[in-house]
Order: sequence, then C-alpha cells, then structure tokens
Amino acid sequence: MAWNMVQLLLGSLIVAISFNMFLVPNGIASGGVAGISILVQSWTGFMPAYTQWALNIPLFVAGALLLGRKFGAKTAIGTVVMPLFVLLSAQIPSPTHTPLLAAIYGGIGVGLGLGLVFRSGGSTGGLDLAAQILHRYTGMPYSLALVCFDGCVIIAAGFVFSPEVSLYALIGLFVTSKTIDFVQNGLQLSKVAFIICERSVQVADAILYDLDRGLTRLDGHGGYTGEGRTVLMVVVGQNEVPRLKQLVRNIDPEAFVIISNTAEVLGEGFKLEN
Repeated sequence: MAWNMVQLLLGSLIVAISFNMFLVPNGIASGGVAGISILVQSWTGFMPAYTQWALNIPLFVAGALLLGRKFGAKTAIGTVVMPLFVLLSAQIPSPTHTPLLAAIYGGIGVGLGLGLVFRSGGSTGGLDLAAQILHRYTGMPYSLALVCFDGCVIIAAGFVFSPEVSLYALIGLFVTSKTIDFVQNGLQLSKVAFIICERSVQVADAILYDLDRGLTRLDGHGGYTGEGRTVLMVVVGQNEVPRLKQLVRNIDPEAFVIISNTAEVLGEGFKLEN
C-alpha cells in the first residue's frame, strides 16, 4: 500500500515536471485535461494548474455520482495532487524550444509518470472519467470516446496555434501511449507457442527437460477431419524461441507451430506481482 502511494505521487510529479518543461513552453496540447489547460492558458493567461483543478474535480464528482464510488481514494488523490505539482513546478525552465524534441521527450516523461500512476492502481482523472461516463450512458466504446476527446483537443490546438503544432501533439500522444505500455509491461515480451504435431509426447518431453519450460496439453480436433489431436501450449522468453523451434523441428519436421507475442505472464518461471 505504501509503495503504491509512492508510485502514485512520484508518477504525478514526473507528469507535472515533463508537462512544464516540454509541453507548455512549446504549446504541445496532446490531449486530455492537460492539453485543454494549455489551450486555456493561450487564450486567457490562466495558469494550467487552475484549469486542471477546475475540470478534474467536477469530473471526479460526476463520475462518482453517475458511475458509482468505484474510483477510490487513489483517483481522488491523483485528481488533486497532479495539478498541485503542476503549480509547484511551473517555473522550471525548458531545455528545448524545438517542437519535435518537446513532443518526444514530453511524451516520454508524461508516459513514464502515467505508467507509474496506473501501476499504483490510481488515476489522474480528467477525460478518462468523461470517456467512462459517455461509454456508460451512450454505449460508445470507451477507447473510441477517449480518442474522440483527445482528438478534439488536438484539433483545437491546430486552430489556436497552428496545424503543424497539432501534428507535433499527435507525436507526443503516440509516444506517451507507447511509454505507458513499456512501464506497464516492460520491454521484454514473452512468446506463447501452440504446437500441433503427431509426436506430441516426444516434443513435450523435450520442452520439459531440454528447454526446462512447463507446458499445457490441450485437447483439439482437426477442423476438416475431426480427428482428435494434442495441442501443446508453452510460454517462453524471446531468446528461447530459436531453441524451441529447433527442438520441434528435430523431433517432428511436419509439426505445425504458432508463435505470438504475449505482453504479460505471471507465474512460476516468470514475474509475480502482488
């Protein structure tokens, strides 16, 4: 619990610093309430932190009333604390005034911070809550609602600043999403393999004792023949894929092997999380 709170506060601080160092000075309004606050500052001179509070707190209250009290204390803390950090770090100087660099490094910083916030089980609220409300009461898919909100902010940035700046904002949004994925899942992707072959017993023994990986035997049936056959499912690291393929090829050259990415694996031999 304490570590989750540390991640929530640290993530919010990183988001705030990245926002003030890179995005605000270069007008990179890459979606969300943070992007709206940049647009409002350009129009009125109103400090972004105050705009974020003015939008985040009512959205949180509306979410609690319309969606139920499922957001918890962490979302409430993120809703209040993140704008506070934005206010406290507002005077940090920007290391660059090149929009492309600002979009890339700002996106990385914001993504890193949000990734930590999400790992803690918290949220910074904002348009995420608006998207959930829209999904609940209109049936619109949540991801589509969020894309629509962020898209409106980026389009507005094109009118307020310039179309070129809105393109930089798209880059920032893309980098942010990829960085969040990295923080959540890590760089190392595991692979899951499905192996269909006639010599499944020998292949299973090789995986268990030569590759030293566990596996699961699944009952399958041929779609055309209807014949029963065993399907072996095994999860391996990326560096183990060539050896797995070689083992299968040596035992049964006619084996049918499907290998795909899997973002996260929990259990013995892989990472465990509480």
